[in-house]
Amino acid sequence: MKIAIVNDDPITLELLNISVLSTPEHQVIWLAESGEQAANFAQTERPDLILMDINMPNMNGVQATRLIMQQSPCAILIVTSSIEDHSDLVFDALGAGAVDAVNTPVLLGNTDANGVDSLLHKIAAINLLIDSSIKHRIKTKKEILLIGASTGGPSALATILAALPIDFPIPIVIVQHVDVQFVSGLCDWLNKQTQLTVKLAEQGSHLFSGNVYMANSDKHLTINKFDVVQYQIEPLDSIHRPSINVLFDSIAHNWSGEALGVLLTGMGKDGAAGLLAMHKQDFCTFAQDEQSCAVYGMPKAAINLNAVDTVLPLDEIAKAICRHFNVDIKSQVMVHE
Repeated sequence: MKIAIVNDDPITLELLNISVLSTPEHQVIWLAESGEQAANFAQTERPDLILMDINMPNMNGVQATRLIMQQSPCAILIVTSSIEDHSDLVFDALGAGAVDAVNTPVLLGNTDANGVDSLLHKIAAINLLIDSSIKHRIKTKKEILLIGASTGGPSALATILAALPIDFPIPIVIVQHVDVQFVSGLCDWLNKQTQLTVKLAEQGSHLFSGNVYMANSDKHLTINKFDVVQYQIEPLDSIHRPSINVLFDSIAHNWSGEALGVLLTGMGKDGAAGLLAMHKQDFCTFAQDEQSCAVYGMPKAAINLNAVDTVLPLDEIAKAICRHFNVDIKSQVMVHE
């Protein structure tokens, strides 16, 4: 595994370097003494894993992690003198995209260091995670499904997700208009309606095939050009936070593979302009029909903009999704609670 190390203390930097190189399957591709330097190096040569110090002047480990996950996303392990003493910063770094944290090894005498085994164990675990994730993410064609919903959306989402096959191989990203405090509960409820894995979309998360990601913030959910979840404040004047328009628009500008946008039942116009942006980039777009909508506002607005390729009743949308992505739809027996 290609590993990079960031630490503003030269002695600690060398100790970590020696510790990593004690395992033959790892190589250290660069060393950085600051967060700024690490961000620049990562853009030039992206490692598989970065060992990131948390306390550094100017740009600390949290800020460096956030910047690297935006510019050159990769696995980041926080290595700090004391996780307990720096718990606030550690949790901030995990929220910014770091995968784990470990205490820095401490020199004992001239040669031995306490904590090396713990460090190498963390690195080995992350290496297995990376290998598994890469295998899970590899497809001959990069694909994504986006769904936006508002009033009446939870029931509509349950209908679609329950009808998709358990081995549906494409990541699904959803913006549902709901207060952020209820998103976790909605996620749990949807998990009971489908055999797919429904999870909260966390800042810095990579998209894995077969998972359903729910927007989980009062900021706008976007997907950047590295296929990573990012939340942003802009646009400030949006009525809805998160906005379906912003998600769809990020795909129109950043996505290099195949994408399908689906706009479901909802009041207002959110999602219509974003669906049009996707349509103009030759991405396929669906909208729910009037008869099956609880409220026809959002789909109607998109249709009026000529942003929709296909208008479908709710119970036909999952089948159309599978046809679009050439996925075999299989019968599923679900117990709805």
